[in-house]
Amino acid sequence: MTDIRAKNRRIWGWYFFDWASQPYNTLLVTFIFAPYIRELLGDGSTAQSAWGFGVGAAGVVIALLAPVLGAMADLSGNRLRWVWVFSALYIIGAGGLWFAAPGQFDLVRTLVLFAIGMIGMEFATIFTNSMLPDLGSRSEIGRISGNGWAFGYLGGLVALVVMLVFFAESAETGRTFVGRAPALGLDPDAREGTRFVGPLTALWYILFMVPFFLWVRDPAPRKAPKGALRAALRDVAGTIRCLPRKPSLFAFLGSSMFYRDGLNGMYAFGGIYASGVLGWTVVDVGIFGIASIICGALFAWLGGHADDRFGPRPVITVCILVLTLVAIAIIFVSPTRVFGLPVPDGSPLPDIAMYAMGALIGAAGGVLQSASRTMMVRQADPRRMTEAFGLYALAGKSTSFLAPLAIGIVTWLSHSQQIGVSPLIVLFLAGLILLKWVKPDGDSHSRESDPCVTP
Repeated sequence: MTDIRAKNRRIWGWYFFDWASQPYNTLLVTFIFAPYIRELLGDGSTAQSAWGFGVGAAGVVIALLAPVLGAMADLSGNRLRWVWVFSALYIIGAGGLWFAAPGQFDLVRTLVLFAIGMIGMEFATIFTNSMLPDLGSRSEIGRISGNGWAFGYLGGLVALVVMLVFFAESAETGRTFVGRAPALGLDPDAREGTRFVGPLTALWYILFMVPFFLWVRDPAPRKAPKGALRAALRDVAGTIRCLPRKPSLFAFLGSSMFYRDGLNGMYAFGGIYASGVLGWTVVDVGIFGIASIICGALFAWLGGHADDRFGPRPVITVCILVLTLVAIAIIFVSPTRVFGLPVPDGSPLPDIAMYAMGALIGAAGGVLQSASRTMMVRQADPRRMTEAFGLYALAGKSTSFLAPLAIGIVTWLSHSQQIGVSPLIVLFLAGLILLKWVKPDGDSHSRESDPCVTP
């Protein structure tokens, strides 16, 4: 009984990382801070380009360092220490966004702080993801992963509701979603309510990481051997060199590289897109976020059960198809036309269509990320799990510039934000095609005889 209680406590501690870290994506990347940047810059295209640069710069750093850090953690066995280190970056980056004030707005400083926080979040996630195989059996991890994503989405939802009700003010009225002044005496004229999204994200993380650090334990850490960095670099180089000998893992990393880039493009530009095309305010985008997150939480939970029953590959396939259709449909929604049909001025139909697509993005996106995490566990060598998730992060970030750059170029050429998001369709289709070569249970060769595994 004691062992079962300890295991459940460890699982719940692991869930709390998703709850604690999700607001960075929900509040900063997509629904509150990104539209606020668009309001400060005043032009949707300029904001979209700047945001792409910030996200892309963080992605380059993550892509370069993630596999090496993962390999070093595998050598020392001390993942919690790395989570502590990158949690500090998360808190510093998120908290510093308070200084993005109107009238004294420094775009470069803001993007640097945003990138620091994102790097901290992504690196901490690598190490917590690598703990998933230790939480349950092969038949349980799909459900555990799905429950974790669902719990994280609920955390993002609660944080978003808190922001909309108590802090995020409309630029026109100075009032929050419920018509009240920002809490804590924050000045709406200086947009302090909306700027509080940074400190709130940092404080939220500090508070809700307490259960994680109290309940999650690593195996007894070993002292890193002499020359650990050199050995880690050698191991990573060897693993990458041997990837063609593992066709299923190779195909999955390639597939996830494209479809996750497409999904991250939807997340990163969703708020700015709705703000620029439909003229939505920060509050409007926040309500859009609530609908998306509710669907994400519900379907992440359902998707975890589907993952356990059918396996992650068919679940991933369905999600990619849904997101591809959404990427196509979103091009045909504007204030004057919906799917090619004209609408009268002031019609709510474009907004309703965007809300519906946001719900689909939330539902399919949550399931896709959860099932991908499970699939990575099935493809990876259990003895090098953190390195594997480092490679998973590398695959996700090595082309992270594609979606922002392609959207920026197509938007510039077409002078249309709608047509500008069309590269997402290509990314999802590329991921779907490569998924054909992914085996549900990974490469079947013996790990003991695997020439790519260092004894």
